[in-house]
Amino acid sequence: MTKSEGFTLIELLIVVAIIGIIAAIAVPGLLKARQSANEASAIGAVRAVYSAEAAYSASCGGGGYAQTLVDLGKAPPGGAPFISPDLTVGTKSGYLVAMGAPTVTTVVTLAADTCNTAAADALAGFYIHTEPIFVGGTGQRSFATDNRGTIYERADGAVIDNAMSGATVLK
Repeated sequence: MTKSEGFTLIELLIVVAIIGIIAAIAVPGLLKARQSANEASAIGAVRAVYSAEAAYSASCGGGGYAQTLVDLGKAPPGGAPFISPDLTVGTKSGYLVAMGAPTVTTVVTLAADTCNTAAADALAGFYIHTEPIFVGGTGQRSFATDNRGTIYERADGAVIDNAMSGATVLK
């Protein structure tokens, strides 16, 4: 008698089917976890820009706020940039990060008079917003803040305008 070892084709198919079922159950949870992580990163980016704007206003802008991420990424003489270089490119963890025109556009300090020779004048306000690159894919909610410091969100991922229309306060 010969001894045969190994698995039959039916046994292998059953194992593959079980692995497929487990993967089908796990993938949606993994995608949801990734969206949550991207959203947390977007909120962190909004908070980082708000903190950078406060530092810029106090030390470089003469009481005014920077109007671009690039200006916040410029270091003052002998100092460090106000935000990390990864924020100046406009995307972070599946989210678009952008600054727009604030509701208060009074010029406080001319660009040439800022300590880091910014490209734009320092204004009395600022406005930052983030949206998922693919709504439902990289994230679901959008976020924004301005010089008041309150973070707003929209559940549909649409752009939040500088008046925070249609947005609710982040809980």
